[in-house]
Amino acid sequence: MEEKQITGGHKIWISGRKSGTVTGISDVLSFDETEILMDTEMGMLSIKGKGLHISKLNLEKGEADLEGQVDSLTYSASGHKKKKEGSLLQRLMS
Repeated sequence: MEEKQITGGHKIWISGRKSGTVTGISDVLSFDETEILMDTEMGMLSIKGKGLHISKLNLEKGEADLEGQVDSLTYSASGHKKKKEGSLLQRLMS
């Protein structure tokens, strides 16, 4: 298995709590309209809100564009290495 090289570091841009971009992502573990859970260079990131949607996802570059109302961003170091049944892409392909 190849190790992914994510360049540019981890950054979050949120515009008016309605859209944004997150970089430095290694995996998206789960997502629905109320929460997006992703593994980043800085630990596990939980984005909570309403009507959340990942409009663009590029795990090779470690980037995701988000839409919807963002109510909170929470980092957690615990569980950083815990992943359920492989990456999002692996789960979608199975």
